[in-house]
Amino acid sequence: MNSWLRLSTIKVPSRSYSLLPSGAQAYIGGKWVASESGNSFDVLNPYDNQVVDRVSNCTVKDAEKAVQSAVEGFDKWAYSYTAKQRGIILHKWFEILLQRETELATLLTKEQGKPLGEARGEIQYSAAYFDWYAGEARRVYGQVVPSAVHNRLHLHTREPIGVVALISPWNFPTAMIARKAAAALSVGCSAVVKPAEDTPLSALALAQTAEEAGIPAGVFNVIPADRANTAEISKFLCESEDVSAISFTGSTPVGKLLLAQSASTVKRVCLELGGNAPLIVFDDVDLDIAVNGTMATKFRCSGQTCVSANRIFVHEKIHDQYVSKLAAAMKEKLVLGNGMDPKTTQGPLVNQKAVDKCELLLSDALGKGAELICGGKHGKHGSSYEPTLITNVQSNTNIANTEIFGPIAPIQKFREDEEVLQAANRCRVGLAGYIFGRDPSRLHKFSRRLEVGMVGVNEGLISCAEAAFGGVKESGIGREGGAQGVDEFTNWKYICTQY
Repeated sequence: MNSWLRLSTIKVPSRSYSLLPSGAQAYIGGKWVASESGNSFDVLNPYDNQVVDRVSNCTVKDAEKAVQSAVEGFDKWAYSYTAKQRGIILHKWFEILLQRETELATLLTKEQGKPLGEARGEIQYSAAYFDWYAGEARRVYGQVVPSAVHNRLHLHTREPIGVVALISPWNFPTAMIARKAAAALSVGCSAVVKPAEDTPLSALALAQTAEEAGIPAGVFNVIPADRANTAEISKFLCESEDVSAISFTGSTPVGKLLLAQSASTVKRVCLELGGNAPLIVFDDVDLDIAVNGTMATKFRCSGQTCVSANRIFVHEKIHDQYVSKLAAAMKEKLVLGNGMDPKTTQGPLVNQKAVDKCELLLSDALGKGAELICGGKHGKHGSSYEPTLITNVQSNTNIANTEIFGPIAPIQKFREDEEVLQAANRCRVGLAGYIFGRDPSRLHKFSRRLEVGMVGVNEGLISCAEAAFGGVKESGIGREGGAQGVDEFTNWKYICTQY
């Protein structure tokens, strides 16, 4: 009941925002509407499993309405607004997110569980994308192509692709929508957002702030749904001839399914999928930098990020020192608890299924010779799980070959550079990788030869609005963020004029 949406008294031109008695509504065509079915579902706080709010449970019929609204909104947004005008509105959206940081972060923590400090960081990170693409809107350049004959003008222009469906995950419920929507809207596309069933309130809050910023009706639509309805809605969005692009962040199996479902309409598909990031610590490393970098990438969002370090390779010469320092840092800095408690730095996992997965992976590793240094237990509340450190992890364990999505740091020793490079690349996914050391020649070699889309060199936090985010292999297709982010939402058009 205490969500940011319920506490808000924001005034908009047509009305004050209100919710149905049974829960938060969908946002379609600039209006807050109940689902066709009239049904709703609970949004739970993963720390204590208490109901945060009830949300309208949309169906395919609601998705059809949202797509039609987006079709109508696209014509106006793409062709009646200039790039400068779109940029001004996006920048206003950026300002509103910063003004509402505390309220938005509080809502995010209550439905997702991450510490309030991390939630604040996510709102700032989200806002940065609207700021960046507010400027990029005016820098989507075309080309003048010299003609081989007289009296002809050849132009290449970049046109908005149309209606885009944005299917977002629960781990960054504001940021993943912002990163997609900011790029899409900057070039004139309209959007239908299908948020994760665990965290729909942050998406609805984004819709409210979009309205405040002046985003026209139909340009930004949000259709929450529970897990059962999500599959049908996603299939409809993939197969709809009115949807020109799908942008999805989530697991690799689901990404493959959406890619297959989109084949019938040959639509653009941008996928940011799972990772199993290697983190390599060389023998010439500054241990403090390596430990700080590991802490940042491994335990942010309780290890529930696609770029989290999952396979940590440490040179045998400095292995024991590194483990000792990392264990000490974990003990000192990682406090498991309620995300709303200022002392908490580790929130719960998203649900009990995530806890069960961690327990199974840990049990398998320990059964095959791994040593438990610290942690390894279910927390006292909800789906909490202790930050865990294990060493002597063997390459044949499940944890060495699986995206963990939890706060377990598994350490493997290595001796030779080529050995660890082969081990790091022995994986069908390739989103992010991290290397820590001093030798510039070796760092350059590994940054080039690691089969990933992004590399952190002596740095554990690498994502920002200005840089391209994405992976290789089965970690996805396309890029989000940076100047490259608009590529997924534009088409090149060739115009030949005789004069």
